[in-house]
Amino acid sequence: MCAKIVEASGLLMPKATAVWLVENTALTFEQIGDFTGLHPIEVQALADEEVGRGIVGRNPVDHFELTQAELDKATADDSYMMRHAKNDLPTVKVRSKGPKYTPVSKRGDKPDAISFLLKNNPEISDAQLCTLIGTTKPTIQSVRDRSHPNSSNIKPRHPVDLGLCTYAELNAAIKKGLKAQGKTPEEIEAHQNKSLVSTSEPHREPKPEDKFGGFDFSNFLNSGSGNNNNN
Repeated sequence: MCAKIVEASGLLMPKATAVWLVENTALTFEQIGDFTGLHPIEVQALADEEVGRGIVGRNPVDHFELTQAELDKATADDSYMMRHAKNDLPTVKVRSKGPKYTPVSKRGDKPDAISFLLKNNPEISDAQLCTLIGTTKPTIQSVRDRSHPNSSNIKPRHPVDLGLCTYAELNAAIKKGLKAQGKTPEEIEAHQNKSLVSTSEPHREPKPEDKFGGFDFSNFLNSGSGNNNNN
């Protein structure tokens, strides 16, 4: 199969880089997001350990992705957006066509990711899903109509957390799907921001009073105590 040459771009490990910058600098979430390619809400979720818990930080200066001068300049001016350091690494060869490769250890997670996306991102077409997580249309349909052999064990899980795609790839697919629906740029941005907030919010366990539908037991208890006094 023929291959084409593309220039290497971006960071090797954007989330790990964001974690390091959060822990070791006073940069704003906007500055870190601009440098790593993450949304500021994603950076905040990483900082609060609502997502990506356990990620080990990666120093971009030590890995020649950022110069110390750029970091110092951004630290002194919170409106300054850092530039990636130029390097002499060789260009990367990628296949121009063909399905996305997924490690064997992660292939069993695909149905969970498909279930999550069908539920939370219906704007993404089946063709986009195939490209995004490296699956097939028959597999998508079997998850949708619950005819998949493992349907009873499928649990919706975020594809980024499973390592099947990146936030950038997912956001691009969402944007493309919304654009195909005729959404305006403003509507698309609002939708993506809402999705980021909803996926980064921690699960809230119901409070004890929630389990009883907010029923007020005070009158019941008071009436009981009153009866005891009368007795």
